[in-house]
Amino acid sequence: MTDRVLILDFGSQVTQLIARRVRESGVYSEIHPFNVSDETIRAFDPKAVILSGGPASVRTAEAPRAPDTVFKLGVPILGICYGQQTLCAQLGGEVEGSEHQEFGRAFLEVTGESALTEGLWRPGERHQVWMSHGDRVVRLPEGFRVVGTSEGAPYAMFADEERRFYGVMFHPEVVHTPDGARLLANFVHGVAGCAGDWTMAAFRQQELDKVRAQVGDARVVCGLSGGVDSSVAAVLIHEAIGAQLTCIFVDHGLLRAGEAEEVVELFRGHYNIPLVHRDARALFLGKLAGIAEPEAKRKIIGGTFIDVFEEEAGKLGGAEFLAQGTLYPDVIESVSFTGGPSVTIKSHHNVGGLPERMNMKLVEPLRELFKDEVRALGRELGLPQSLIGRHPFPGPGLAIRIPGEVTAEKCEILRKADAIYLDEIRKAGLYDAIWQAFAVLLPVRTVGVMGDARSYDHVCALRAVTSTDGMTADSYPFDHAFLAMTATRIINEVRGINRVVYDVTSKPPGTIEWE
Repeated sequence: MTDRVLILDFGSQVTQLIARRVRESGVYSEIHPFNVSDETIRAFDPKAVILSGGPASVRTAEAPRAPDTVFKLGVPILGICYGQQTLCAQLGGEVEGSEHQEFGRAFLEVTGESALTEGLWRPGERHQVWMSHGDRVVRLPEGFRVVGTSEGAPYAMFADEERRFYGVMFHPEVVHTPDGARLLANFVHGVAGCAGDWTMAAFRQQELDKVRAQVGDARVVCGLSGGVDSSVAAVLIHEAIGAQLTCIFVDHGLLRAGEAEEVVELFRGHYNIPLVHRDARALFLGKLAGIAEPEAKRKIIGGTFIDVFEEEAGKLGGAEFLAQGTLYPDVIESVSFTGGPSVTIKSHHNVGGLPERMNMKLVEPLRELFKDEVRALGRELGLPQSLIGRHPFPGPGLAIRIPGEVTAEKCEILRKADAIYLDEIRKAGLYDAIWQAFAVLLPVRTVGVMGDARSYDHVCALRAVTSTDGMTADSYPFDHAFLAMTATRIINEVRGINRVVYDVTSKPPGTIEWE
C-alpha cells in the first residue's frame, strides 16, 4: 500500500498548498477537518500527520484542537503556525499573545540541529521564511528543544526527536519560504520514511480498478464541458468501462470560438466515445435576456444546464451513475464549509447541485487530484497538449466576461476579440507562461474616429495573469509592442469595438474571474 500523509485542516487559506507540496515529493496526502473522527484517522493509517495553520487563537476556550488520537499513533507530527501552537498547548507548553506580530517575510535563525532540517539548514545559518501569526509559543512542552528563532518568535522552530514531533511558526508550503518544499520533503521522506512512490501511472491504474469495481455492468453518463477536468475524467472512465459510458455535451452558447466543434471532433472522431451533443444556445440566451445582475445570471445558467442535462440523460434511459470532473479543491471546500461531499454538477458553472429526482450515484475519479495533477494524468492518458494545457475557463463561460445583459451579438463580438488575443499570445510563445488570459466586453461605449467617420462602439478589456496554483494571481507584464499590435488587430478585425484597454489588477485569494 502506498504511504499516506494525513493533513488536519484548522482553516488556513493555504492548507491546500501543504498537500500539493507533499504530493510533489511523490507522497500521497489528504486533507481532513481538524475534528475528523478517530475511526477515520485510524482507517487512513497515516505514515505521518501535519497540523495546518489557521485563523484562531489557542488561548480561547472555543479554539479548535487536534484529536488526541494523532499523538498516540506513534508517527511523526509536524505542526505549522497554528498547528505548531496547538501541538505545544495540548502537550503542556504555553502560548501567549504578542505585541510583536509577524506577517510576511521574516528571517529564521537556526540555533540547533534536528532531523527536520538535516542536510538542509545548519546551526548559525539565517534563512528567509514566511510568517503569519500574532500569538507565539513562550514555553515548550517537556521533551522539546528549540532549534530556530525569529525576531518575533523565540520558539519559531522546535523538535522532540524521540517522539518525532516538530513545530514551525512559519509556512513552509508557500513559495515565499524558498526552502519550504524541501523542508516538507525532508519531513515526509527523511523523518517519516515515506517511499515517494506515488505516480500518475500508479494512480491511473488504481482509478481504473476503482471505477470498474464501483460501476460493474451499469451505464454511466458524464457531463462534458470540453474543459480539462471533465475531458480527463471522461477519457479515464471510457478506458475503464468502454461503451458503458455516454457523454452529454450541452452547448449553451457561452463557449470560446471553435470549442463546441473541438469537443465533438475529439470525443466522437478521435476517441470514439458515445456523445450526445445538445445545441441549447437559443434556450440559454433566451433565459438570459434582460438579466444584468451577475449572481442572477449564474443561477439561470446553472439551473438551465441541470434541466437540459437531466432531459438528455432521461432520453438515454437506464443510466445509474453520473460522472463528473470534481477536483480535490472542490471536495476540500465542500467538507470545510458545508460538512458534506461535493455534489455540484461541474460544467461551466458551479451553481446548484445534483437533484434528488435524478436518483443517480456519482463517479468522481479525479476527486483526489489538484489541477496540475489532472493535467499530468491527462498526459499519462495521451490527451493532446492543446487540451491539457488549455487555460481555465471558470464560471458560466462568456457570461462572466460580459458584465450586464448577455446577448448573441455581444457573445459573437467577444468571441472574435478573445480569439485574436489568444492567437497573438500563442504567436508570441507566451501561452504556457500565462495561467489565464481572456478578453472582456465592458458595459460602456466610447466615441472614436475610425478612418473618416466617428464610431460609437464597445470597449474591450484584455486580461492575463500568472499563477502557480490559481489561488492568487498577478497581471502578466506584456511589453507595449505586443499590446499595441493586439489592440490594432482587434479594432481592425472586430466590428463593434473601437477601444482596447489592458487590466493590470492583481487578484487576491479566490476564483480568477471578472465579475
